[in-house]
Amino acid sequence: MADSALAKKETLRLDVIDESSTKYKDADIIVFNTAHWWTHDKIGKNYYQERDHVYPELDVLHAYKKALLTWAKWVDANIDTDQTRVFFRAYSANHFRKGHWNSGGTCSGETRPITKDRNLERYPPLMSTLESVLSKMMTPVSYLNITKMTNYRKDGHPSIFRHPGAADLRVEDCSHWCLPGVPDAWNELLYASLLMSGYREQ
Repeated sequence: MADSALAKKETLRLDVIDESSTKYKDADIIVFNTAHWWTHDKIGKNYYQERDHVYPELDVLHAYKKALLTWAKWVDANIDTDQTRVFFRAYSANHFRKGHWNSGGTCSGETRPITKDRNLERYPPLMSTLESVLSKMMTPVSYLNITKMTNYRKDGHPSIFRHPGAADLRVEDCSHWCLPGVPDAWNELLYASLLMSGYREQ
């Protein structure tokens, strides 16, 4: 999107599916997810776009629902469920304590998982929005809800640790996970879901 000075500004299109979708709409298995960055409040002004309209400001939850509805409409119109099995994986919880990523929050020094439910972060409103959209779709979508299970694992992400030569070895990171680790459990859940549905016999 060009601004008044004709400089290009990146926007997030809430009403369009990426052109690459034509390459995977007839796959045997598709796993979608929304990515973790929706939770970080990093979205600035004039960022969300529908058609030619750029919203000066838009609540993240509202924008998220618009994007999901666009996705759901595309899935219902393009996926042949006789050929393709659709999964949607929820996003992982972040583990900043005493603030957010940009307001003094920290996720470093964690060596043990959470063991008591009362210490978990509250269930994200974004996931409730996702569940509402999934419930209204024509296409059956297998929902891999990994949000709560990752909430327990405040010890499973790289924290301040980086590979040698990284620009800043002390930047805290609880958006990604150490490997092997938590994402391996997501893969096991996906595999178990396929086996339980009789996919092996197909």
